Amino acid sequence: MKDTEVVKALAALAQESRLRLFRLLVVAGPGGATPSRMGEALGIAPTSISFHMKELLNAGLVSQVRDGRHIIYRAQVDAMNELLGFLTANCCGGEPCLNTPIPVPCSTC
Repeated sequence: MKDTEVVKALAALAQESRLRLFRLLVVAGPGGATPSRMGEALGIAPTSISFHMKELLNAGLVSQVRDGRHIIYRAQVDAMNELLGFLTANCCGGEPCLNTPIPVPCSTC
């Protein structure tokens, strides 16, 4: 991952509503969620959702597909994992980390 891509992804997530939307999509898994479902779950106005999703799309953190009249957004788990990998690539100077959380397997990834 290039530095510019990392900065774009972190900038997209550095806003409370976008962070909440992204986390909701991670929880939703491969099925994703529609803007109406996201708005109901998080109490965010549909016009705001459209604005925030554009930023997440531009950062490559989410994808969208049209299903009839609906748009379904999905978290891009590969992009999220690349970002995490970039951030932790040189963790602890190459030594095993003592405070590394136990990985939680994703049954839907």
